[in-house]
Amino acid sequence: MGKYFGTDGFRGEANVTLNVMHAYRVGRYLGYYFGKEHEDGKAHVAIGKDTRLSSYMFEYALAAGLAASGANAYLLHVTTTPSVAYVTRVDGLDCGIMISASHNLFNDNGIKLIDKDGGKIDDELIDEIESYIDSEEDYLDFAKGDRIGATIDHVNARNRYIGYLMGLAKYSFRGYKVGIDAANGSSWSIAKSLFESLGAEVTLIHAEPDGTNINKNCGSTHMEDLQKLVVEKGLNVGFAFDGDADRCLAVDEEGNIVTGDHILYMYGLYLKDRNKLIGNTVVTTIMSNIGLFKAFSKAEINFEKTDVGDKNVSACMTRNGYVLGGEQSGHIIFSKYSTTGDGLITALKIMEVMIAKKSTLGQLAGQLEIFPQVLKNVTVKNKDEAMKDKGLLDLVDETQKDLGEDGRVLVRKSGTEPVIRVMVEAQTKEKCEECVDKIADYIKANLD
Repeated sequence: MGKYFGTDGFRGEANVTLNVMHAYRVGRYLGYYFGKEHEDGKAHVAIGKDTRLSSYMFEYALAAGLAASGANAYLLHVTTTPSVAYVTRVDGLDCGIMISASHNLFNDNGIKLIDKDGGKIDDELIDEIESYIDSEEDYLDFAKGDRIGATIDHVNARNRYIGYLMGLAKYSFRGYKVGIDAANGSSWSIAKSLFESLGAEVTLIHAEPDGTNINKNCGSTHMEDLQKLVVEKGLNVGFAFDGDADRCLAVDEEGNIVTGDHILYMYGLYLKDRNKLIGNTVVTTIMSNIGLFKAFSKAEINFEKTDVGDKNVSACMTRNGYVLGGEQSGHIIFSKYSTTGDGLITALKIMEVMIAKKSTLGQLAGQLEIFPQVLKNVTVKNKDEAMKDKGLLDLVDETQKDLGEDGRVLVRKSGTEPVIRVMVEAQTKEKCEECVDKIADYIKANLD
């Protein structure tokens, strides 16, 4: 990870750690960099944004930077991150930019960069952009005359993406009652019409964005309202998206939360039953529940664990040709249909399994036993040195031996904070808390 860009783009508090000049310079460098690949010097870049207040400011700053370097900016307006990836790839653009801080509250924002194939921009280019951001002088030439770039309304491309999603549904949703929590974010004007066009009866909540209420007590990080809605209205299923709709979690007919691990398990079995699970392998992260790994082993499905982050999951899938991977948080990648996590596709695929197997979501998800999990963050002076501490390493080994095959210990450093994350899974929550507290207390006493 670089100085500004982490595993999921450049993220920070708007006009504090991520300001309008940062955005302008990102646009300037992208316009210059990709312009070199064209005879006329003119790059073509898509820009999408979520509903947070600062997204409009950053949109225009990025567009100004691009145009000043001679690039055309194709504005998709409020849309989802996966739609920007789709449009960039299908329309043959040089790259795409999504303005969003995903599941964070409105104070934060972010700049996600997408390559021409719909994946994440490579690290070498990120390093160049960061060097330009930190340069004291703007050493790039400004475009002049007819070389100056333009902003182009490209909203019709977003509509084509919606049409693409409709085409992915294998069955009619007629007769199904669906609840949707749009998190007051990017999916607020898309999800309801998508599901209604496929025949579902839809009840929509948290779809009145005002610039400051994105992800506020709603969406995939706060599912209480959706759980209540599904139960009170007797719905078949509920879907909760995050701010930019690249995540999706679900609620079954009894109001239980269905995590990304449940989704990977259900769809992994579904593909295996149809001989379509390439390599007989599902890609997970190290944060997936031990219950998922045990269930995959029982079903004779292989799994690969990557470090946290959908970028890492995607890289593993691409490298090996796998078709299914994702995170517990609801970032699920169906590589046959999308180059990135797409919450709307995830919801469509959950519906597909339910209909194909003539089962409720509760029946499907209930086959996976999720082990209790406790996670605690501990602040340290030096996280790199802490992770080398022999006493800590010995304690982790001892704890794992104590838990045996019915538990798991994971201690890792945060990618963005001076924090060590301690996670334990065991057969009871009490055992989890006991083990986590023991390790956390050691860190506080010796490494804080």
